[in-house]
Amino acid sequence: MVLETRLALTETLQMALVALRGNRLRSLLAMLGIAIGNGAVVALMAIGQGTKESTLAQFKALGPNVIFVSLSSARVRRTLSQSAKPLLLEDAEAIANQVSAVKAVAPEFSAEQLVNNGRENFNINIVGTSPDYLGVRNYRLAAGRFLNPVDLQRTNRVVILGAKVAERLFGQDNPVGQIIRIRNLGFVVVGVLEPKGTLFGTDYDDLAIIPISTLMRQVIGWNVPYGIPIKSVSLLAKDESYLSTAAFQVKNLLQLRHPEASPNDIQVEPQNSLLETTNAADEGLTQMLTAIASISLLVGGIGVMNVMLVSVTERTQEIGLRKALGAKQGDILGQFLLEAVILTSLGGGGGIVITVVGLEITTSLTWVVASISLPSIALALGVSCSIGLFFGVFPAQRAAQLDPIQALRGTG
Repeated sequence: MVLETRLALTETLQMALVALRGNRLRSLLAMLGIAIGNGAVVALMAIGQGTKESTLAQFKALGPNVIFVSLSSARVRRTLSQSAKPLLLEDAEAIANQVSAVKAVAPEFSAEQLVNNGRENFNINIVGTSPDYLGVRNYRLAAGRFLNPVDLQRTNRVVILGAKVAERLFGQDNPVGQIIRIRNLGFVVVGVLEPKGTLFGTDYDDLAIIPISTLMRQVIGWNVPYGIPIKSVSLLAKDESYLSTAAFQVKNLLQLRHPEASPNDIQVEPQNSLLETTNAADEGLTQMLTAIASISLLVGGIGVMNVMLVSVTERTQEIGLRKALGAKQGDILGQFLLEAVILTSLGGGGGIVITVVGLEITTSLTWVVASISLPSIALALGVSCSIGLFFGVFPAQRAAQLDPIQALRGTG
């Protein structure tokens, strides 16, 4: 019984392959539609997963357990009024002294400034901050040292260069100990940072870091009676379990220090919440694009059904002859279903192979990030086979239900 079943399946497979080879162009066009649709779905899933993994890696590179604190744009527009003060350096110091869940605090103020290395002028991003910035933002030194408390107290003219800025200004030479000019003020290069990468269009290697007191009092020249204004504060919680506690304590402290501000003015965002928001946006976009790409799979499936209907019409007498020789409806049904599955499987498999090769080439030559997983490939192949079964059922049933006498006459 088992042997007979195997022989029947082998015979059915051979007949299906012979029928498909008999109409090669039509079969290739049907497979092409499935290949395009399957390839598009696999490519979009791979790019979406790759983008998600890349974003996660970049967030981790920014620093673990980080909280970002700032004032909303509405408050920034009110900073010239006497009743509404901006975020101050004293606020950062208060957080460091009074919030027990926080391990390190780095106030920040950045501004585009003209930098001169004695030969050329460049506009680069100058970040004014404190010694804790190195640990909070997870930077590492490639050479020299970072800021220290004395630099802040004495408003020293020292600068640490990002990897790209150091290469741009000094090439392969060692920048440490060299003098550069920022807005016509001489600064000693005391350190160089290791490369860090880019996130959301921000290049974290294209910057120079100086003491925030030096930036505000000497470079920008912003002297205000109530202290040193800052744009934001980056905080490092003791560990991940302290993130929500630290955020709650920081917001309450700033509300006490800025009673004129509404709760919505004070923005306290843990890094993990930003990551969750970004991942949700990425997943939503990937799902939408995958749904759009799936339409091409649907169109390919309709193409397969059309090919099979035409095949049934052309092979009416063949079907009648097989029935007259004793073939059952199940045999005819199985043959045409198998033909449809072979078309979609070969088309889907070819589309996956072409897509994988294309993505490998694209990722090596461009900025596109893709992550192809075996489950996604298996899912795509499964979908291809399912499409063959779904769109092959109607033509197969039509072939199986033909009356053998009418089929032999060619009028079925």
